[in-house]
Amino acid sequence: MLLNASGCLDALTAPDVARLLDAFVTKTVTPQPREGNAPVRIAETEVGMLNSIGLANPGIDAFQRRHLPQLAQLGIPLWVSVGGFAADEYADLCSRLDDHEEVAAIELNLSCPNVDSPVDGTAQIVAASRLATRKPLWAKLSVAVPDLPDVAQAAKEAGADGLSLINTVRGLKLDDRTLAPALGPVVGGLSGPALKPIALAAVYSCYRATGLPIVGMGGIQHGRDVLDLVAAGARHAALGTVLFADPDAPTRIRAELAEEAAARGYADVDAAYAVAHAELLSPTAT
Repeated sequence: MLLNASGCLDALTAPDVARLLDAFVTKTVTPQPREGNAPVRIAETEVGMLNSIGLANPGIDAFQRRHLPQLAQLGIPLWVSVGGFAADEYADLCSRLDDHEEVAAIELNLSCPNVDSPVDGTAQIVAASRLATRKPLWAKLSVAVPDLPDVAQAAKEAGADGLSLINTVRGLKLDDRTLAPALGPVVGGLSGPALKPIALAAVYSCYRATGLPIVGMGGIQHGRDVLDLVAAGARHAALGTVLFADPDAPTRIRAELAEEAAARGYADVDAAYAVAHAELLSPTAT
């Protein structure tokens, strides 16, 4: 299944692009409206793109009232990304979405929880969210922790149905002329081709730790990138930065993916799932 990474596609202004996907993931919705960070918010680099949007969104009230009915008209499953700064905020957001039949799943944006321990904080947020909704919960984790597999396992034990890996990583760009920070907030999240090896490592390690279904993302430009993530343990893939440059990327990448799988002797893409862990799947493995 191909999705978009949260925040990388505006389905209300580009519905035809969204319909090329198997499901659409919204921008992160927070309890209250957020204006986001001061400009400049986006800067290109040699290896990808930096952004510091600051979770700009209309807040859950306006999202439920205006945006959700419009998104439902896309005719594809909707995943709603939610974010907050405490477990009760996540729980309230999940509760608000629980009765919306058009919401197929909820993605918990856990990249920047305001907690001391990523493991304990993740467990608390997921557990509170699990009590608040019957919807499938996908925990989107940050790699900026020393123990990502432990965080993933904590999410699983607390009730997550799947993992989304990875979010952006912290980066800085200096202006070519002034050598001052190019972004208004100074640092931002790096996305694009440079993230692929980091995403592969995260998917690989979290699959081994949890066995949960994973949405793999980070650096996808071509079908081969998706095949690698599938082999590392991703059931699904999300497109991010590539959508800015190539709105037809879902169609192109699907065709490339089928060709890449066939060229390696796989009947279909599913046959390549987790093959990087062949020793775990082998009946003779010890």
